[in-house]
Amino acid sequence: MSGDNPATIGHVFPDDMWASAAFCGPNGGNCVEVNLAGRGVVGVRDSKPVAGPVLTIGEVGWRAFLATTRSGGPR
Repeated sequence: MSGDNPATIGHVFPDDMWASAAFCGPNGGNCVEVNLAGRGVVGVRDSKPVAGPVLTIGEVGWRAFLATTRSGGPR
């Protein structure tokens, strides 16, 4: 989706549905934002250039990524 029209990305991932961790601070910091509003896909983007590219990950892959991260990484 990174090469898609920004209007299309805004339709799949609404602007008001992007979230980042609370410790990123009010100015975005060096963080990523996640959008769970896509149907079947999760959007991930840099918190600073909000009109920049969006990495899309399938829901199953996203859940696997979270489980691996929460368990301390791959073993």
